[in-house]
Amino acid sequence: MTDGFHGPLLIIGGAEDKEGDCLILRRLIELSGGTDAKVAVITAATDEPAATGREYVEVFRDLGAREVTVVDVPDRAAADHPCLTADLLNATVVFFTGGDQLRITSCAGGTLFDRTIWDMHCRGVLIAGTSAGASVMSDTMIVAGDSDDAPKKCTTKMAPGLGLLKEVVIDQHFAQRGRVGRLLSALAQNPRVIGVGLDEDTAILVGSDLRFTVIGSQTVTVLDGSAIQHTNASESSPDDPLALSQVVMHILPSDYGYDLRGRQVLVP
Repeated sequence: MTDGFHGPLLIIGGAEDKEGDCLILRRLIELSGGTDAKVAVITAATDEPAATGREYVEVFRDLGAREVTVVDVPDRAAADHPCLTADLLNATVVFFTGGDQLRITSCAGGTLFDRTIWDMHCRGVLIAGTSAGASVMSDTMIVAGDSDDAPKKCTTKMAPGLGLLKEVVIDQHFAQRGRVGRLLSALAQNPRVIGVGLDEDTAILVGSDLRFTVIGSQTVTVLDGSAIQHTNASESSPDDPLALSQVVMHILPSDYGYDLRGRQVLVP
């Protein structure tokens, strides 16, 4: 599925707990060195980078991180500047905030910043992201779609992501915003990919073996279209409802897992 996968990925469905037990963010700090953790907070996705950055600086410092640096990427010129990427090089974890995932790729795609993130991933540095920062992890990402509509070709708009996780499409705020239709639409157009829907305050930790474990208070929905027997995706017009048969669905709470390569649920 994904050759050359190196560092772990912590992919969060958004609205993670920042005031209570902070289970997901606390795990992030533990995985990146505990009291020696050096966090680079990437605010490229949000239109309020200063406020968002301050919020996560406070949270990560309260959780014991040694250093927290906010890195904004306002445009492509900044993303290609060595001074910006220098702030990343000593980080033990890179964390993408929420916002609009297309802001990340349009500003950073193909730049020095993009290459630096990939190099860090290959060196084993933890890469994490929440909401928009989760969607951008895959090679193809959902950038828009009507959550209330039936699955149609026009339901979901796709674009290239950062490519840290291949042959997977991630959606976030999944159950809370009723996004199963748009993830099914993505699967209908390419049944080879695995759809992963992340509920709020829920994350997956993906290891180098391409197995993930669920962390958090809600669930993860996995949609496997490899056994689809029939779809009308190629014949239907953009506004016609899609036909899909034999889609496999798994609902996984905390501590359950999934083997992305073997397409198998991992029971704790």
